[in-house]
Amino acid sequence: MRTKITLIGAAIAATIATPALAQNSITLYGVVDDSIAYVSNQQGHSNVYMRQGNLYSSRWGLRGSEDLGQGWKAIFDVQAGFDPNSGAEASAGTLFNRQAFVGLQNDQYGTFTMGRQYTSMWDLVAPLNTSSNLTGATGAHPGDIDGMDTTIRANSSVKYTTSIYAGLQASVMYGFGGEAGTMQGGNMMSAALKYAHGPFAIAAGYLYMHSSGVEGTAPSLSYGTSAVNAGYVVGSSMQDIVVAGTYQFGNATFGLNYSNVKFRPGDQSVFKDTAIFNTFGGFAKYVFSPAIDVAAGYSFTKATNANGISDGARYHQVSLKEAYHLSKRTTIYAIQGWQHATGQTLDAEGNIIAARPVVGDLNNTMPSSSENQFAALLGLAVSF
Repeated sequence: MRTKITLIGAAIAATIATPALAQNSITLYGVVDDSIAYVSNQQGHSNVYMRQGNLYSSRWGLRGSEDLGQGWKAIFDVQAGFDPNSGAEASAGTLFNRQAFVGLQNDQYGTFTMGRQYTSMWDLVAPLNTSSNLTGATGAHPGDIDGMDTTIRANSSVKYTTSIYAGLQASVMYGFGGEAGTMQGGNMMSAALKYAHGPFAIAAGYLYMHSSGVEGTAPSLSYGTSAVNAGYVVGSSMQDIVVAGTYQFGNATFGLNYSNVKFRPGDQSVFKDTAIFNTFGGFAKYVFSPAIDVAAGYSFTKATNANGISDGARYHQVSLKEAYHLSKRTTIYAIQGWQHATGQTLDAEGNIIAARPVVGDLNNTMPSSSENQFAALLGLAVSF
């Protein structure tokens, strides 16, 4: 899957000749994923276009470790997203937008890291969720409302993850807001617990962000905005609780998941009452052979009635994936998603509007102008 490059070249050896170098390594890794996409309705028009990062997000990275002895390692990982259709950075002005951290690791005591990182909740819960077993593009819950795709990352954060004991693993994380005079402004916290035994696995995660999107505050957490949550992202806090479980039966894997997302209002919010989104989902995956696997998923997202809305938004979503692996590194894939939205929500100005569908994590800022949106993509992914 990934080509390991041990940087013990002649130039390095000529200038730094120490025995410890033989235990140091750097791995260059990544994936290039691109597709031809069709969407039935993007703001009133159908669209056929090239879209990257569907089965996997296109990215490259450098991962390194140094053996410190007595079971300890120094580690680092920097990872950059990019668009193969334009060559542009995934986030303008942020080279290592996906993650960039340094830390210490011990097989017995666990791992401590610092930098820009995925949350503890994402680390332990996402592998059991729909988006990881289908794809985030069409399998993530509407607009990635609960962050189970790869939208959420925390700057200036510290994280500790235990080793696995009797099938149990835990992780805790804190992100510094960096606001002078207060430890609370812009900070974030995350925690997760996972248990796996034989074919069964279950995990639960928690995420809290203070001062979400408030002007003058620089929150440590990057949180995605879509037509689903556009009216609620500026507030005093955001809270996210996710539970997911899977069971493997032969070549088949079945999964169930639930998430509860709360947006609490602040002085600069366009909403006045706490907004709550509950999502129930499930999926099934079947591996016919090492070369062929398919998956299907369904989710239902319901927003509570609040902020003058008497008919809260509801989103039904069906997702499909078919993959043919030409090798361990190269995959041809087809993915499809359909979403139906009803009820009402708030736009970014606080106006009550009809809820509109945004399939998965695919069309976050380009909702359909009708109650339905369908997307189909045919692509190729090559990892290295």
